[in-house]
Amino acid sequence: MTGVNVVGLVLAIGLAVYLVVALLFPERF
Repeated sequence: MTGVNVVGLVLAIGLAVYLVVALLFPERF
């Protein structure tokens, strides 16, 4: 994997985690 792919993967995972947390704990956002 290239550096760009790693960065994209990290961003995608981070966004997915953020969305899940936002859905589970809407009162915090």
